[in-house]
Amino acid sequence: MTNHAWSLLGLYLVLLLLSVWPLGRYIAAVMEGRVRWLRALERAIYRLCAVDPGQEQGWLQYALSVLVFSCLGTLALYAVQRLQVRLPLNPEHLANVSPDSALNTAISFVTNTNWQGYAGESTMGYLTQMLGLTVQNFLSAAVGIAVAMALIRGFTRHGALSIGNAWVDLTRVTLYVLLPLSLAFALVLAGQGVIQNLAPYQAVQALEAGAQPVPSTQTLAMGPVASQEAIKMVGTNGGGFFNANSAHPFENPTPLTNLLQMLAIFLIPAALTATLGHLTGDARQGWALLAAMAIPFVAAAVLAISAEQQGNPILTGAGADLNIGVAHDSQPGGNMEGKEARFGIADSALFATITTAASCGAVNAMHDSFTPLGGLVPLVLIQLGEVVFGGVGSGLYGLLLFAILAVFVAGLMIGRTPEYLGKKIGPFEMKMTAIAVLVTPLLALVGTAIALMTDAGRAGISNPGPQGFTEVLYAFSSAANNNGSAFAGLSANTPFYNVLLGVIMWFGRFGVIVPVLAIAGALAAKQRIPVTAGTLPTHGPLFVGLLIGTVLLVGLLNYVPGLALGPVVEHLLLWTGSFGGAQ
Repeated sequence: MTNHAWSLLGLYLVLLLLSVWPLGRYIAAVMEGRVRWLRALERAIYRLCAVDPGQEQGWLQYALSVLVFSCLGTLALYAVQRLQVRLPLNPEHLANVSPDSALNTAISFVTNTNWQGYAGESTMGYLTQMLGLTVQNFLSAAVGIAVAMALIRGFTRHGALSIGNAWVDLTRVTLYVLLPLSLAFALVLAGQGVIQNLAPYQAVQALEAGAQPVPSTQTLAMGPVASQEAIKMVGTNGGGFFNANSAHPFENPTPLTNLLQMLAIFLIPAALTATLGHLTGDARQGWALLAAMAIPFVAAAVLAISAEQQGNPILTGAGADLNIGVAHDSQPGGNMEGKEARFGIADSALFATITTAASCGAVNAMHDSFTPLGGLVPLVLIQLGEVVFGGVGSGLYGLLLFAILAVFVAGLMIGRTPEYLGKKIGPFEMKMTAIAVLVTPLLALVGTAIALMTDAGRAGISNPGPQGFTEVLYAFSSAANNNGSAFAGLSANTPFYNVLLGVIMWFGRFGVIVPVLAIAGALAAKQRIPVTAGTLPTHGPLFVGLLIGTVLLVGLLNYVPGLALGPVVEHLLLWTGSFGGAQ
């Protein structure tokens, strides 16, 4: 890695760590009802929706509320897309979205996946972007945080029959956390050059005008981008306003906006560890979880950046000089294919690591153009269940599932009943944990198998060999784990892929959320047990190592055969000079 890469990674980690404690305490205060500066608006929302904020829910009622809320959001977003041509704020008169694409997109944004099989600037009108996609960016993120809070209450309450009120949690998270952060970030982005308007698309003089057959003018897409870009990152949503996503200069114009967008992705997932520490009364528990997230992330970032800076041996063999700064002072070295020149290798590889460690589908480079090992890193991070920071809320409750699994394994080794945060972990909690941990790899691998066995699935593959296999595996891993980023190269905007990926996104989201809420309810009903000499400490280096090991073993072993057939084979072919048809 270059000095720039090390400096960038170090600066990023420092900025992130400085934000964890204050934001985490603020979120805790919000969820405890101690933040009141929008109290009048909050009460008005409760009255309008006929919600009694003092009435709490059991886990089943909480889960039904989340499911009903998400189903209604899916129907509303589907309707907006299908009626787009009749709605206002569509200056380019874009047609209605096709039924299969509209279904896929509706499920995608409601589940916080934000997978896009379409080009935003040529498919979605401004009202669809704002009323449909941006609204769901807020609401799906709020659902994730609310579920995480419900699970924390399961650990902190004793002999309780309730885990909170879903409607109150959704309201407070949206009003006091997501809206203020997004508003502030949108203003910063707009100040840096991210566009925000409702103007028609602009025809401008082309820079190459007169050089045939280049046309004299080109059309520049406009739109309310900064407002969507902010919650896209803060809510770990992904889903670009433009097809090029955060590689587009209107979404991500400068290295500073690139750094801020990367910081925004991890901002809430990292802070929620401090929220857990505050609400449980033991800050060390939060720091232990943060360490379990940060250590694999740093290792993944170093591997991704190093692999991309190593470059492509085929180009070296053809006479290209990939040594940094040797042929020319501005020579970036390494693999620049699919990357923006204004970001370069380190900023692009770090962005790819961050966006796949979190459940954020934003990209500023094409992962399909990464080297085999460089592309392996984002794929593996997705397949780990996105608990290396993960999405807003989903990262924390996902890691807590692995923590429950880790103490269960430790309990087996020392012959004691497993316990975590003062609660004994029984058979019911372990059954629900097993379901939640195994549902995503099952969906990803079965979906990949179906795609590869059917003509409709294979028709979307444009690259033969291990590269094409990786593209399909990445797509279904991304959908099942609600990431939303694409490896690119796969033609997925077809009825087959739109429907199948949509189904997998839905069950990948709620196949985890429902067991998590069931665990929360079961834990809340239990009494807290005192710490004894035989209790496994869950705040020290030993437990952090055990937790990381559990994540790697359980989260990754399911995918090892698939990884061997895809990026591992491609890497061996590339570096042994027998790449051939595997390109």
